[in-house]
Amino acid sequence: MTVMAERPTMSGTEYQGFEELLVALDELAVPDGYRAEIMRGSIVVSPWSRGYYTLVMRLVCEQLEPHLPDGHVIDRAPNLFVFPGVERAFGPDVYAAEATALATVSNHLDGEALSFVAELTSFSTRHDDLTDKVETYAKAGVPVYLLLDMQEEQATVLWTPSAKGYESRLTMPFGEKLPIPAPFDCLLDTAGFKAP
Repeated sequence: MTVMAERPTMSGTEYQGFEELLVALDELAVPDGYRAEIMRGSIVVSPWSRGYYTLVMRLVCEQLEPHLPDGHVIDRAPNLFVFPGVERAFGPDVYAAEATALATVSNHLDGEALSFVAELTSFSTRHDDLTDKVETYAKAGVPVYLLLDMQEEQATVLWTPSAKGYESRLTMPFGEKLPIPAPFDCLLDTAGFKAP
């Protein structure tokens, strides 16, 4: 497998099935500074985020934590959430999920336990964050998807998931206060989200 600095790399040339891909992902030796996810029948390896992305992720967690649904936790730990029905497995930048979904020895967590996901785009992941992940999270019923477009410096919140995608969305430039809908019902202050 070849790993490139700013472009995702797909391993394998022949689709073997979702369960086999999960096993291969578990056995994959991912180089330091990279992460692996399953998208469209392939293992995709992409670089980890820039330094200031960590500060943005912390700001999101700190602001949403007081508004979590009962029994949910929010984190930015590198966990893999699986969506077997659509054969995807993602490691969201920030997520809120039922705490019970984390009480397992497995590293394959139930994507249906998610109540919130935030993805911060990079040059290598932007397309998938704007398309495949939007569709997958909506079909899985994730109530709120926050897309932080780091290249365009704008935040988009999507809610009301359905089989056809998210039915509601709102986009605001960084620096504004973005309403985060139920089950959070709060304002997310995006001041401090811009690149230094």
